[in-house]
Amino acid sequence: MRAREREYARERELERKNRVRARERGRAHVREKQSERTLAREREKLRESVRARERERTRERKTERERARERESAREYVCGRCAPERERVRESERERECTRERECAPESVRERVRASERERASERERARERERARENESVRERTRACERECARARERESAREY
Repeated sequence: MRAREREYARERELERKNRVRARERGRAHVREKQSERTLAREREKLRESVRARERERTRERKTERERARERESAREYVCGRCAPERERVRESERERECTRERECAPESVRERVRASERERASERERARERERARENESVRERTRACERECARARERESAREY
């Protein structure tokens, strides 16, 4: 009788242990799943931050390109040869835009376009004037430098004669 009870007690204990083990395995499994989920969430956050950084960089690159373009257009003349050509290209682009506007635009818009064209023409003329003044100034500067150099040479010559 006691042996049978001990047997039952042992079996119950084994079942209990098995249930506990199964519960632990289940919990471990759940924990694993949760940790996988949190890891996936963290990975996604990282990816998102990387994407955000990339977007920011591309935005900065765009603004940098735009700034460079503005600097390029602000630098009126690079050299005598290529600047007028660039200006001509810009003008032809503007004219293409304007003809489209002229054909189908109402009178007020056309008037505005004409006014802006006049403004651009006067701006071009002012730019040419500035360029001429700059060139004249550089010629004057070179002339002065040459005169100074000649004066020094004359002084050296006269000093050598004495």
